[in-house]
Amino acid sequence: MTLRKEVNKILSYTGHPFFDVGLATVTFFAGKYDPGAVTEDDLDLMASFIEREYVREPLKSFLGVAFTTNAWFNQPAFTKQPEKRREYAQRILRGYGKDQTAERCVFTGKPATAVAFSDKLPPGRAYRQHIPLLTGEGVINFHPAGAAGLPVSGEAALCLQAFPLGCAKCGGRLLAVHSDNQDITYDFAAEFFEENRMAMSLAQQAASSKMPGAKMTAKTLLVQTLLKIEQRRQDEAKDRCPSSVTAYHLTNSGQSNPLDDRNPPLEIYHLPIELTGFLVKLASPNYRTEWNAIVDRAWRLVLPVKKKKRAAGGEAEETRPKRNFLFEDLFQLPDNAGKFIRRYLLRVPVHVKTQDDPRSFYSLKDEASLVSWKITELFLREVMKVDQERIKQIKDLGDRLAAYIAGENDRQFFTAFYNAKKYLYLRNTLIRANLANVKRGNPPLITLEPFIEVFEEGFEVERPDWRLATDLVLIRMIEQLYNLGWLGKNMDALPELKDADEPEKGDF
Repeated sequence: MTLRKEVNKILSYTGHPFFDVGLATVTFFAGKYDPGAVTEDDLDLMASFIEREYVREPLKSFLGVAFTTNAWFNQPAFTKQPEKRREYAQRILRGYGKDQTAERCVFTGKPATAVAFSDKLPPGRAYRQHIPLLTGEGVINFHPAGAAGLPVSGEAALCLQAFPLGCAKCGGRLLAVHSDNQDITYDFAAEFFEENRMAMSLAQQAASSKMPGAKMTAKTLLVQTLLKIEQRRQDEAKDRCPSSVTAYHLTNSGQSNPLDDRNPPLEIYHLPIELTGFLVKLASPNYRTEWNAIVDRAWRLVLPVKKKKRAAGGEAEETRPKRNFLFEDLFQLPDNAGKFIRRYLLRVPVHVKTQDDPRSFYSLKDEASLVSWKITELFLREVMKVDQERIKQIKDLGDRLAAYIAGENDRQFFTAFYNAKKYLYLRNTLIRANLANVKRGNPPLITLEPFIEVFEEGFEVERPDWRLATDLVLIRMIEQLYNLGWLGKNMDALPELKDADEPEKGDF
């Protein structure tokens, strides 16, 4: 027993998403956190679980998307040959601790197992029915020395078989999440494994062959789960170091055409460290309430449909996946940062053709309470990497203009600034208000240096992002005017902005 434990003490993450997610799943199943602590006894328990569950519903039908219908647990020929199926399961799931070949495993670097995964295959060679997205048996393209398949160790073979258990079923595919932070990879695998185990139990109790899946789109599920994990980690006072996250939405089904851009067998969604850092902070108590209020108004609206499936209790059930438009727009950042700020932080409505898009109903008149400079400032710092001095200048200008509007009840200036579509018009509006304030014996609203810092590259040369800067000043102004009570008394001064007024792309 001591030897068995020492042999597997070197199990560790490799950086390959399929192997790492599989290893994280095995580690979680063993009730451990460090893969280096996984023993062969733990591998035996995982192998037994797979051997028992993969040959029955609902996993038997579903796992064709991870492997193929030619996999050991799914071959129709084995229906009348249970002993043959058990033999194949033993080969694939329990190749660790057996004789080894001179070849090295492509995942772990260990010697490949000398066990042949079927009677027709060379020892230790894996194919599409063993590892997702490989080529089939006999296909030699893209393999060294014309040898088809990949050499794998017994430990790697088991981890790759466990891989689907640590993925979410989403849209008839697998969603696997990997990170350069091994703790995040583990947390996602653990979260999805628990969901899968519950779905398996419910399906088996209902004698159903259908594996219940996530009721969200892949991108929405990814962000929702990441926020859930980060909030839990913060509540447990765990390390909150942000890390990039990459998700793989895949199917191994041969029905998918790899040349079809509309439905590729693999889609990759990446959240860089700038975005995950932003999301990590949003999950903290300091931002959580304001952020959740904005997120809640970005969920796809549930509209009545003519034909609805009936749930087990007889109640009508919405069949389309749940989607959060804000979560999905995160994947277009930082390129579309200006539009993101305008839509979600300034509440400018979007013109869309579908009736279930809540963004078409955004309105400052109804949602001024959602305008938050605190979240906007965090976005500028974490996602756009704006210089702190410029952020301060924008905030100070918004404060001064809000105090001027509330103090003088200058509705005309507010409406003019709010509606400015051309830079010259904006500049003249600020100059007139500045002069009017000075004539009243007050100090200038804005001096030359801050004005240039916010709006210009040089004298009378506007910055390419002046429209974005205007939106940011507006966000601070509106928040302050709302808090001062002025906005509530002057809602008619708020004409609705249109998405046709969205600024062109421009970066700080």
